[in-house]
Amino acid sequence: MDFIAEHFSFLSSPTGLAALVTLVVMEVVLGIDNLIFISILTNKLPQELQSKARRIGIAAALILRLLLLFTISIIVQMTEPVFEIFGNGFSWRDIILVVGGLFLVWKATKEIHHTVDPEAQKDASVSGAVTMTMGAAIVQILLLDLVFSVDSIITAVGMTDEIAIMVIAVLAAVTVMMLAADPLSKFIAANPTIVMLALGFLLMIGMTLIADGFGYHVPKGYIYAAMGFSALVEMLNMLARNRRKQSGGH
Repeated sequence: MDFIAEHFSFLSSPTGLAALVTLVVMEVVLGIDNLIFISILTNKLPQELQSKARRIGIAAALILRLLLLFTISIIVQMTEPVFEIFGNGFSWRDIILVVGGLFLVWKATKEIHHTVDPEAQKDASVSGAVTMTMGAAIVQILLLDLVFSVDSIITAVGMTDEIAIMVIAVLAAVTVMMLAADPLSKFIAANPTIVMLALGFLLMIGMTLIADGFGYHVPKGYIYAAMGFSALVEMLNMLARNRRKQSGGH
């Protein structure tokens, strides 16, 4: 009881509950970025390994986030500038965001090229080579999760100093990711136009991370509004295509 009273006292405070709800929503929304990347990445694996890779990758990401939470005093100091270029100071957080953004842009560009280039697909199918191993997929999932985790933890520190609230928010977000990973991956794999849209999202997220790293903050609301509008338009296109198919193409 003393442990609960000490670490979960925020449950009896309106301010604490508001911070908890806000952080849970924020972590779940930020998890969408991660989930899109995980879905596209694991869909490159052999069919029998895809679901397993997603579960292992998300579970490993959970462990990574929890470990980062307990080094929060170090992470907070990552906002201090470590060097300057043309009068602009860069912290370790900025460096991580820029590197992570460049990785996302590179990965999304590579996947777009593979998707739109028939010769690349033909070469892959002729060779019969596996384009991705499970180990490589999990490592890339963890690398990207590290980028998002550092950014979200620094944001969370500005909202609350309760570690318990952050842990609950992370657990809630990872639970949603676990539940949504397989359905989202199957939906993306079954709809080629959704794949291209998702890759476009990753490009946009990557450029946003790079801009943030250079000190140009883009409000997340604009990003998710653009993603939501694009997804809505694509859903309408899918409905239109299905109706044309049902009517015999007329």
